[in-house]
Amino acid sequence: MSLLRIGNGAGFLGDNLDAPRLLVEGAELDYLTLEYLAELTMSILARAREKTPSAGYAKDFITVLGSLRAALHAQPNLRIVTNAGGVNPRACAKAAGRVLSDARLGGRLLAVVAGDDLLPRLSELQAAGCRFEHLDTGQPLSALGREVAAANAYLGAEGIVRGLENGAHLVVTGRVADASLTVGPAVHAFRWSFDHTDRLAGASVAGHLIECGAQVTGGYHRDWQDLDLARVGYPLVELSPDGSCVVTKPRFTGGTVDRHTVAAQLVYEIGDPAHYLTPDVDVDFTTVEIEEQGANRVAVRGATGGPPPDSYKVSLAYRAGFMAAGQLVVHGRDCLAKARAAAEMLLARVRRAGFELDQTHVELLGTGEAVPLRPAEAKTSAEGALESTSSEGANHHREVVLRIAACDPRREALERFVREFAPLATSGPAGLAGYTAATGQVRPVFAYWPTTVPKALVQPRMEVDTAAAWAEK
Repeated sequence: MSLLRIGNGAGFLGDNLDAPRLLVEGAELDYLTLEYLAELTMSILARAREKTPSAGYAKDFITVLGSLRAALHAQPNLRIVTNAGGVNPRACAKAAGRVLSDARLGGRLLAVVAGDDLLPRLSELQAAGCRFEHLDTGQPLSALGREVAAANAYLGAEGIVRGLENGAHLVVTGRVADASLTVGPAVHAFRWSFDHTDRLAGASVAGHLIECGAQVTGGYHRDWQDLDLARVGYPLVELSPDGSCVVTKPRFTGGTVDRHTVAAQLVYEIGDPAHYLTPDVDVDFTTVEIEEQGANRVAVRGATGGPPPDSYKVSLAYRAGFMAAGQLVVHGRDCLAKARAAAEMLLARVRRAGFELDQTHVELLGTGEAVPLRPAEAKTSAEGALESTSSEGANHHREVVLRIAACDPRREALERFVREFAPLATSGPAGLAGYTAATGQVRPVFAYWPTTVPKALVQPRMEVDTAAAWAEK
């Protein structure tokens, strides 16, 4: 194969549900990738699985797959690779199998890549000498003293390649590195060895560029006013056997692909640019060259790579108590003072009820507290306030959103906390205009513990069967 066309139709759980279908219909793809997972997402999915054992995967994918039924009939060679499996890839495969069977595609092969879930093996792995040290503090997991809710290793492309080699049209994974969704198809299509580190580096760069969806096609662009982002096209790469690629998007779609969008995404969340560590390869971004080749076509070449690390990154979440939050709109010339007073009243009433909350956070949204002004902006704002001749003086706000959040190990403490929002409507300052959202729900908090696990202790697993068979499992 001289050229491999891979498009990515999702950059996170909650991304545009129409984007995958529009991408497939607007471009002749060999592979569609769908990237749904992040550290926070893994915690959300772990909580979902905790409540319902058959949950824990990206249900958006099942909706997307249903929207692709016509395209899958029209393009029988199109393959899909996705990490929608989350913390429950087999349940995801079962749901996907039902969709494909209902679409008269039950004979298509569906592969599941697992082995990333370390939660059932934590005691075994710790007994084998794995300390699960925090990447920032060096503290071993044994010193945490909290219950672990989820622990998933970032696997590489190996399991994906095995699934494709076994004829799978759809590969569903749990937690794999984002770029590996692109590396897997490249290794399979071009028959690369995992020793071809420069080629793997090129494919990793290509995967990194498209993994966040529309971020590389105009989303977050500094000149967003000049772009049609309502019809933004999602990205695809034309990947060559040497690992170089061209980033583009379907014709007649909005957004843009230019040097700026590609360069911005290239350096997005990479840490050390000379050592972007993935489970497949250690990528050196400093050798990458970017060249515009025309409208919405940017060539990317020159990536180099070295052997990958001998450990997998692990996304580990532990139980850290409970949290809740609520919001109120406060209006009037003295809205800032009233909002602060209302917050003090609420927290005082919680204390009077016998609960000293472990952590609280008060924000006045609209005043710059969420996004603080830079020094130059603050000076300009202050000068403008001083020059004001109105009776309000420096306080030019007419309304503000008061948000109060709290965390505590005790659920009952937060249940009392959320009960204290409504009474403020008649027993607080005048000018509480209403609620911006329903009273907050008390929910468990999962905190993040970044760590690693030796690769020698983790084995990716792959299982392939027909979609119809998966539907019945």
